[in-house]
Parts: sequence; C-alpha cells; structure tokens
Amino acid sequence: MERTSLEKLRLGVFVILGTTLLVIAAYLIGNRQNMFGNTFTIHAVFKNVNGLQKANNVRYSGINVGTVKDIVMENDSTIDVVMLIQDNMLKHIKKDAIATIGSDGLVGSMIVNIVPGNGYGEMIKSGDQIISYSRIGAEDMMSTLNVTSENAALLTADLLKVTSALNRGEGTLGRLLNDTLMANNLEKTILNLKLASANANNTLLEVNKLVSAANSDNSVVGVLMRDSLAGLEIKQIINNLESASDRMQKLTVNLDSVVTGIAEGEGALNYLSKDTIFVQRLEATMQNIEEGTARFNENMEAFKHSFLTRGYYKKMAKEEEKAAKKEQRNN
Repeated sequence: MERTSLEKLRLGVFVILGTTLLVIAAYLIGNRQNMFGNTFTIHAVFKNVNGLQKANNVRYSGINVGTVKDIVMENDSTIDVVMLIQDNMLKHIKKDAIATIGSDGLVGSMIVNIVPGNGYGEMIKSGDQIISYSRIGAEDMMSTLNVTSENAALLTADLLKVTSALNRGEGTLGRLLNDTLMANNLEKTILNLKLASANANNTLLEVNKLVSAANSDNSVVGVLMRDSLAGLEIKQIINNLESASDRMQKLTVNLDSVVTGIAEGEGALNYLSKDTIFVQRLEATMQNIEEGTARFNENMEAFKHSFLTRGYYKKMAKEEEKAAKKEQRNN
C-alpha cells in the first residue's frame, strides 16, 4: 500500500513539472523569444509607437531578425523601444540604419522595420541606439482627410450661394450679367459726350474767330475788349470753355476704358463685383453729365443772344444770307 502511494506521488510531481515546463515553453514560443542562440539588444526612440507591443517581430530588410524586448515610456514625448536581435546580424546592421514602425499586412500586428542606411556607417554594437522615423498614422491621415472634406463642403456651399445669387441677378455682378441695359446706357452716354465735345469744339472755333475779329479797330468786339470790363469777362468765358472741352475729352476717354473693361471682363468688372453701391453712383453721375451737357448747350445759346455777342452773330448771319443769295444768282 505504501509503495503504491509513493509511486502516485512521484507520478504527480512528474506531471506537475512537465506541465509547468510545457507552459513555460509555450509562453516563450508564443512570445517569439529567442531561446536558442546568442542575441544582443539595440534601442530606438520614438514619439509614437502606434500600438507596438512586446514580442512583436523586428525585421531587417524584410527578414525577421528579432523581437521587441521592452517598451519604456521615458517622458511624455519619448518612448524607448528595446529590441532583441540575433547575434549573427552584428556584421550586417550599421549605426546609420533607420528604425520605423509599420504593420504586418493590412490588418496584421505592428512590427519594427530596420532599413539600411547609406552603407558608410560603422558596425552596430550591443546597446547602441539607431535612428528612428515616425510615420504618419492612419488616424492622423483620416483626421486630415476629414478636415479637408469639411473645408471642401464649405467651399462648395459658398460657391452654390454665389452662383444662385448670380443667376437671380442679385448684387452688382448679377445685374451686369443679367441686365444689358446699363452697358447700352453707358454707350449712349459716351456718344452724347462725343457729340457735346464736337459741339464745344465748333463753338470754340467760332469764339476764336470772334477773338480774331477783336483786332479790328472798327469792330464792336474790339471796342469792348479794349475799353470796358466786358472784354475781360469774355476772355474768362473763352478760357472756361476751353477747359470744359479738355475735361470732356478726358472724361470720354475714361468712359471708353470703362466700357471696354466691362465688355472684356477686366478692370472695372472686378471693382464692380466688390462694390454694390457703385452702380447707383455711376447712374447718378451719368444723369448729372447729361443734365450738364444740356445746360452747357443752353448757356451757349444764351451766349449767342447776349448783348455782347448778339451783333456779331447777326452780322455773321447776314453775311451767310448774302453768300447764299450770291450762289443762287450764279447758279
């Protein structure tokens, strides 16, 4: 009976030791620890390990050469990864090698990839630290893509609002795109200004004739220019007429450039797209110019019938009638 109990005890102890050894071996093999052969350790410092864990593989040029021994958090921005490398890799890995963290396939576990450097560095030794490179994680890329998508959505919404407003004819640019009446009004205004400038030039020619006639001692205009204050007033009127003609010519050139810019989509069109009040001011300005032109014509007509120049224009009319009658007689 005692002998049987001793045998059972020995059997139990053997089973327990065997089970323990089997569990330890399974643990070591499961964690991919190097149980056989010599190894050495190297270090790499990362800012983010992207889910790397102990016992994950370490690869050199795509070949499994070791495992991750430990991951130590040194501070809030420095993580030391200790790698256990096979001893036969000492003659292949150099100090200028670069360590990066990647994934084993699309959905595999994280691994440490060691990439060779330029090939001119010294051979690595146990305990050395190699250069590390932190890649952008998938979460960071998704966050960046999300921000880009939101910005694109906002930009698209703004473009839709602007396009809708233009189609409805809202704003200055919408009015220009949908209503051609303003361009026609500008062309008519420029034509009127050209006609007014031509009339002013003709009037100036007649006034110059009047001034030339003032050199005659027997002419009424000459007497007025030499003997009374009215002569000085007439000189001032002539100077004002010349200045008004020059200003009208400059204004005509400026309005020509404005219409050209509107037709070609340059210059004034860009300014009009930013200033919504300019259209009303421009319409009011053109109306004032037309009124000023009409008043100018009225003033010129009144100038012809004034007591200073009435005799001269009557004399000119009589001479024209005589010339016309003479031509009729000759015919």
